[in-house]
Amino acid sequence: MQNQERQDLKIALVHDWLLGVGGAEKTLKALHEMFPQAPIHTLFYDKKFTDSFLPGAQIRPTFLQSFYTMFKSHKLLTPILPTAVESIDLAGFDLVISSSVSFAKGLILKPQTRHICYCYSPMRQVWDWHAEYKRESRMPVFITSWSQHFLRIWDRQASTRADHFIAISENVRQRIKKYYQRESVVIYPPVAFSQIINSRPAHAGQYFLIVSRLFKHKNIEIAVRAFNKLKLPLIVIGSGPELKKLRKIAEPNVKLLGYLSDETVVNYYADCSAFIMPQEEDFGIAPLEAMTYGKPVLALARGGALEYIEEGVNGELFEDPTEEVLADGVRRLIGNLANYDSDVIKKTAERFSENKFKTQIADFLSALAN
Repeated sequence: MQNQERQDLKIALVHDWLLGVGGAEKTLKALHEMFPQAPIHTLFYDKKFTDSFLPGAQIRPTFLQSFYTMFKSHKLLTPILPTAVESIDLAGFDLVISSSVSFAKGLILKPQTRHICYCYSPMRQVWDWHAEYKRESRMPVFITSWSQHFLRIWDRQASTRADHFIAISENVRQRIKKYYQRESVVIYPPVAFSQIINSRPAHAGQYFLIVSRLFKHKNIEIAVRAFNKLKLPLIVIGSGPELKKLRKIAEPNVKLLGYLSDETVVNYYADCSAFIMPQEEDFGIAPLEAMTYGKPVLALARGGALEYIEEGVNGELFEDPTEEVLADGVRRLIGNLANYDSDVIKKTAERFSENKFKTQIADFLSALAN
């Protein structure tokens, strides 16, 4: 699909919600840069966030916007999220690209409207993480189980509505095949900070770094406890419901800085000794951002990390999400720090550049038009 042909199409982008920066939002931003005239439909959004992150974008929320403004929580809205996404009116659009974490794939469109779903994962709380989610839920088990059952039926049916799936990793491609019985192609999401990285020299710092949202499933607690015992400096950047708890258990060598802007975070990437990823990620953009500075990564040996971590070359893997096993991985990482080649590590990140992402998306659209 050539540029002029794309300009002639009426295109819309759809994203689940826009409340803060994560890998999915950075990918959406790259899509918005490709199609700046396309409106961005979303279930609800934080205007302060979108004004700074997506300036000039046409943000079009659903009827849930007023409820989100009232409750300041999207968890309470979960039972009606399927209804809300199905209410989005995209009549008249030729092409819809949904950036789908959970619900955006469930659009109901006219027969002539082509729908491409860029899928970060099948809805994990009802599929491969359903047991963990049930254990962590504060709701009674029968309510959580009923909710999961309802959402699982809806999610499976909603997956039939997209014309084409793009998966963010081979790991996700396999899950799309298993749970949705759909084929997909892999186009890795873009690694951010490319312009800033070129102007900011890297230095060998004296601390380890985590950049992550602070949710229980991110396993940040095991990293904090491991570094408490190791007595090594760890800096954790990110916000979330676990922040208060983590600050209580952290020893003086562990610093939790909360949310920081991208422009500030790059300084920490540049100056750390290495990056720590204690959680399973569908792909994992933050460790690759660290690699852009030539920093090695210690990652849990699951999910997307297996697609770019080469032990002894650009980092190390640890097998189990426990503080003892993570601590052993840190020792191996330290033992190999002098042997990592920063230029080799940087080449890993180059495989996932923003330009490459945009080119692959454009090529995918061109192939559909032929």
